[in-house]
Amino acid sequence: MDAKTIIAKRTAKLLQDGDVVNLGIGLPTMVANHIPRDMDVTFHSENGFLGLGPAPEQGKEDWELVNAGGIPSSIVPGGMFFDSATSFGIIRGGHVNATILGAMEVDERGNLANWKIPGKMVPGMGGAMDLVVGANKVIIAMIHTQKGKPKILKQCTLPLTAKEEVDVIVTEMTLIRVTDKGLVLEELGPGFTMEDVIAATDANLIISPELKRFKLN
Repeated sequence: MDAKTIIAKRTAKLLQDGDVVNLGIGLPTMVANHIPRDMDVTFHSENGFLGLGPAPEQGKEDWELVNAGGIPSSIVPGGMFFDSATSFGIIRGGHVNATILGAMEVDERGNLANWKIPGKMVPGMGGAMDLVVGANKVIIAMIHTQKGKPKILKQCTLPLTAKEEVDVIVTEMTLIRVTDKGLVLEELGPGFTMEDVIAATDANLIISPELKRFKLN
């Protein structure tokens, strides 16, 4: 199983029946493919719909039906479309149970940097700033390192998306929970040891006394 699939499967298990969930672009969109059939989760996209479905089969894409990243998506029965004002009203009104986002950096205080690298052109922050403040839970789903360099830091170095809003970090190596006392290492990914995670992480980690392995099935 590849790293992104491991992350998506473990992240999916953090969701609960009845949740309204926003998925960020890239890896987080894979989470929709791993929701149990008997679980009712409604996916929200900030470009204006509720009821985001899985990625369509190749050759069956509808380019008038795309997610916030401009990637072809599908809509489930009962899904609905609306304008951006309504979409962001849902977010800002606290109606999104969880948002799942990627990140460039996360730090010990739960600060998040996921939108800009200084000197590089970007189209803008998009909905991330609203999502991390408006959603009830913020889950970061990302590869643990970038070209071998830690992405979980003592302090973010890139421009922040939001301060102290991250609740959980899921990587292929670990599940880490952000607490008032710091980052708590709660679970290990398949094939990784506690020492592996510590070596690949710049931030200080508190090892949970109940440290366990991912359950992916």
